[in-house]
Amino acid sequence: MTHIIHTQAELETAIGVLVKQDPRWEPVFATAGMPALRRREGGYAGLCSIVCGQQVSTAAAAAIRARLFAAFEPFHHDRVRLARADKLARLGLSKPKIKAVKEIGKAISRGHIDLDAVAAMDADAAHAALTALHGIGPWTADIYLLFCLGNADAWPAGDLALQEAARIAFGLRTRPDYKAMVKLGEKWRPWRGVAAHLLWAYYHVVKRRERAPVQATWPAVTKKQKAKKTIGAANG
Repeated sequence: MTHIIHTQAELETAIGVLVKQDPRWEPVFATAGMPALRRREGGYAGLCSIVCGQQVSTAAAAAIRARLFAAFEPFHHDRVRLARADKLARLGLSKPKIKAVKEIGKAISRGHIDLDAVAAMDADAAHAALTALHGIGPWTADIYLLFCLGNADAWPAGDLALQEAARIAFGLRTRPDYKAMVKLGEKWRPWRGVAAHLLWAYYHVVKRRERAPVQATWPAVTKKQKAKKTIGAANG
């Protein structure tokens, strides 16, 4: 069953379930306090917004997003995918980001992905469907699932802030990498996304930094793995 967090009250209830499920969360919650639910627009606009924020500062991402959405009113995947690359470049998008927003728009236009259907999938199936698209890596997919769709089980295992928060919170000797975070999160299904919200809040307190996801790196995807992802998305 897919759990969707729509409201602050639902997030608070889910955190109560998580803490009861694993008592190790009690001191984490005591330090972090109750995180605030943050939701963003979904659909193509939501994906483009996250792509704009890949590998740039928060301020730079906000400026690029503002220019992109102002340039295409109303904002629609067909308008963006048919736009000239030089126009998108003038808005601040890099070549990889231009290709990403165009390819995502093309996939939607051709019916290769239905973002409404993705919203109803469980976290793993939705993750596979999204990462089958050009320009959508694991971090982007999970941030979309968490903040645009409110999926309670999305788990951004490659996020540096989550990794560091987990290291401190659970007394780990070293910061867990992507694979270690995936394994760690298995214990908290179907509330891994709720765990992520709580860990970001904890990170903010212990590091005195902004409560924001920080993209990390993960193991390279082989051609064989990519093929499996594409098959999974098609069957999704």
